Amino acid sequence: MDSLPLWLLVVIFIAAAAVVWVAGIQLSKTTDVLDDRFHLGSALGGLIVLAVATNLPEIAITVSAAISGNLEVAVGNILGGIALQTVVIVILDAFGKRGKDVSPLTYRAASLVLVLEALTVVAVLTVVIAGSQLPSSLVFLRLTPDVVLIAALWVIGLILVRRAGKHLPWKDQGHAPDASPHASGHRSRRPQSPHKERATWKVVLVFAISAVATLGAGVVLERAGDAAAGQIGLSGVLFGATVLALATSIPEISTGLQAIRQGDDNLAISDIFGGNAFLPVLFLIATVISGQAVLPSANSADIYLTALAALLTLIYAVGLIFRSRRRVAGMGIDSLTVAAVYLIGIAGLFAIAS
Repeated sequence: MDSLPLWLLVVIFIAAAAVVWVAGIQLSKTTDVLDDRFHLGSALGGLIVLAVATNLPEIAITVSAAISGNLEVAVGNILGGIALQTVVIVILDAFGKRGKDVSPLTYRAASLVLVLEALTVVAVLTVVIAGSQLPSSLVFLRLTPDVVLIAALWVIGLILVRRAGKHLPWKDQGHAPDASPHASGHRSRRPQSPHKERATWKVVLVFAISAVATLGAGVVLERAGDAAAGQIGLSGVLFGATVLALATSIPEISTGLQAIRQGDDNLAISDIFGGNAFLPVLFLIATVISGQAVLPSANSADIYLTALAALLTLIYAVGLIFRSRRRVAGMGIDSLTVAAVYLIGIAGLFAIAS
């Protein structure tokens, strides 16, 4: 796409974004039904089904980069987007539900299960930072200890979230008072999905088609955005952390807004945390394919963004615990803090890149 004129790249970018947006809505609606049919609960559905589907573009790019041996692209693609995907919660908080009497998103969705998901993200990102300091020669059977530990932490997180969705030895099983009404596993009382009365195979088919559309359009988004960034002179690190990260976050924005409209505030946040916890697991795939240690190839900007993502996640974990009802500029105090910290963080990234 590098040879195409800038105006055409912009048109392609917008068209691909529209496809991803529509497909994301269908992913959210069908995930709602599949959660119910297979008794996953929306927390686990967000951690696995929806999180994996909305991250298909990142999966494709990581696999492609690993096959070509371009490990820097694989690392930057994954770590560069986690911080901005956390900022997606700011967008969901500000535009999901509006009105004078509407409480912030973390007040409505408060649950210890979501706090557990946030801690899983922080644990995985901590191992990412530690793994980047290991020697690149530490490879055995096409695996390294850091990527194995990341995958193990992700699986443990899934198990703990599943158990927490069934029972927690806290008052009301860890559900906060006045939160969005939901039973175990974050199952909300939401409006009927148009897929509710359809046969399971039809719902799975719509989900699969939407996932493929998300994958194809997501890759086009990134290719067109990358070519446009090159023409306007935006550096690779800054492009990956801003434009590219925003482009690959479109599925999360689309599915998150749809989940909130369906009354499932918990799934909206769970999708973000689930995707952020899942993305570093792709390092395992990249390591197996390339046969090389992936994380030691991370540069200073990648590690910086990883630490920033962990900090933003912790801010939301605190917000879920304290549940402030105050809104400023149409969003909760935690979302406002995350937006401010992210902007300061990007300013620091400019300093690193220069």
